Amino acid sequence: MSSIVNVVFDRNREYELIAHAAPSREEANRWLDDQWEALECEPSNPMGKVLVLDRILGIAQYAGEKRFANPGEWVRQYADAVATVLGRPVVRVDVADRVVG
Repeated sequence: MSSIVNVVFDRNREYELIAHAAPSREEANRWLDDQWEALECEPSNPMGKVLVLDRILGIAQYAGEKRFANPGEWVRQYADAVATVLGRPVVRVDVADRVVG
């Protein structure tokens, strides 16, 4: 089953990603953790606790819009991981407003 992950950087810049592969939830979480570290993301919460939604938003923000504008293997893996971890057929990652819905 396919899922759609929309990554939004502002009202006029939205990227629709189709998630086809379904890694295990453990693999998806591990991929998100690895990317969080690789991109040197900073927690938005001053208490330092990083929730899955924080990781999803932070990874998109730190990876940058350019990466989503020219999708490749990394973008496919991001979409697959997000869709698997959240378990929804449609996900909207709004980087500008810091909302995942």
